[in-house]
Formats: sequence, C-alpha cells, structure tokens
Amino acid sequence: MKTTDSLKSYQLFGAAFATAIFMSGCASTPTIPPPTDQMSLSRAAISSASSAGGSEYAPVQLKSAMDKMDGAERALGTKNYGLARRMAEEAQVDAQLAAATARAGKAQKAAEALQQSDRVLKKELDRSSTNPQ
Repeated sequence: MKTTDSLKSYQLFGAAFATAIFMSGCASTPTIPPPTDQMSLSRAAISSASSAGGSEYAPVQLKSAMDKMDGAERALGTKNYGLARRMAEEAQVDAQLAAATARAGKAQKAAEALQQSDRVLKKELDRSSTNPQ
C-alpha cells in the first residue's frame, strides 16, 4: 500500500510541476500589442505620397507601399502583430521614398520650365536687339 501512495504522490507532484512550468512559460511570453499607431502613420504616409504626386513620379515605390500596407492589414487581421508592424514600417518607408521622389520630380519639372522660359526670354531679347524699332 505504501508503494501506491508514493506513486500517487509522485504523480501529483509531477502534475503540479508541469502546471507550474506551463504557467511560468505563459507568463514569460511577451504579448505584442496591435500596432495601431504604426498602421495610422503608414496610412498617412501613403496618403501624403499619393497627394504629392507619387502615382505620377514614383509609381513603383507607391505601389510597393500600398502592397505592404495591404499585407500589414492582413497580418493585423490574423493577429500576427509582429509581422503587421514590420510590414507597416516598410510601407511607411516606401511611401516616404515615393513622396520624396515625387517632390524631386516636381522640382525637376519646375526647373526645366524655368530654363525653357529663360531660353524664350533670351530669344526675344536677341530678336529685339537685332531688330530695333
């Protein structure tokens, strides 16, 4: 009878030990919160890039940002918050690149327009100086 009692004690101890290990494992696993702030920042960056002319001057970068944002939304829906954050961060960077590329493209276009105006003005000045009235 003593062997049965010892066996039950060991089983009870083993079950308690396994439960304690399981509970400590659960307690030490960090929970990742949903990246709602990052998602908002990324959406705003995409909107800004689009407004800045990203679809005209940086279509590849803007599409990449939008695709990554879609992936972040899917990851958020499946509660894979780490992946959602990473994809949203990448989307934000791509959107910022698209916005910067669009601004540079617009500046280049404006500079070319000024150069063209300057050439036209010089031609007019040359014409008026060779044909005085």
